[in-house]
Amino acid sequence: MQIKADVGKCQGYGNCVDLDPEHFDLDDDGLVVLLRTSVDEAELEKSGAAVRSCPVQAVWLADHDG
Repeated sequence: MQIKADVGKCQGYGNCVDLDPEHFDLDDDGLVVLLRTSVDEAELEKSGAAVRSCPVQAVWLADHDG
């Protein structure tokens, strides 16, 4: 799996960073930055929780081919 983000939707809530700081950060403008996009099986629960926590659905999980 991989994480994708739409910075245009991000409103800087930071929930993703709080739940999964290994994959997410906020830039100087307070918008999401992906530190790593690849999510392995062991990280899936944590990354999934971070994705689900986004109130504006600016981040999501996708298969590597999509």
